[in-house]
Amino acid sequence: MSRMFGTVVRGVRAPIFREGDDVVKGTVDTVLKALKENSVEPHDKDVVAITESVVARTQGNYATVEQIAADVKARTGGKTVGVTFPILSRNRFSVLLSGIAAGCEKVVLMLSYPSDEVGNHLISMDRLDEKGIDPWTDVLSLERFRAEFGSVIHPFTGVDYVEYYSGLIREAGAEVEVIFANRVQTILDYTDTVFGQVYEGMDIVDTIAQTAVDENQKPTADITINSVSIETYQ
Repeated sequence: MSRMFGTVVRGVRAPIFREGDDVVKGTVDTVLKALKENSVEPHDKDVVAITESVVARTQGNYATVEQIAADVKARTGGKTVGVTFPILSRNRFSVLLSGIAAGCEKVVLMLSYPSDEVGNHLISMDRLDEKGIDPWTDVLSLERFRAEFGSVIHPFTGVDYVEYYSGLIREAGAEVEVIFANRVQTILDYTDTVFGQVYEGMDIVDTIAQTAVDENQKPTADITINSVSIETYQ
């Protein structure tokens, strides 16, 4: 028999998981019930994936906004913090941003454009071409972005993420400056305290973090970067 179908994905509706629940039993029971009620036959090598939020909820393994804010302030000194290339998401990143903002005086929010790393577009490449803007070299202030493109509403969520993220930062009590750029080094023109995503080499980051600092949160010993390479994450 020939194989006509490729990968098939099904979402399963589960009961609400609460702290202390047995996530393994709950998952097995839910999947078996769904298979039976929908006359679906399981096969070897089928995969059941559980979102990390369910695991965290049942384990009670999550941080509050207040805990994030305290950690940010302790690690950075609570002055100006840069946040680079966040995804445009209300439920995945916005709470983290609130915690970061609550732990500092100012957030420099650097958004990649025309889209974030998972493909959520702020603007189209066609509009950039029309304006003569090169996303790989041009750094846009919020004022210029608004002058060129106005208020940009996400087609599915109906949210202006630039204003939404700016509002979250202000509500947390911090000043906000928004820039648009695609070279991560750009953030260093605004602050030397940066929140980003480390894909490898976390041991080096931890070593740097353990360096003693003075009352202004500056290292008491020089930290020398011998070489830097910027590559697209695959």
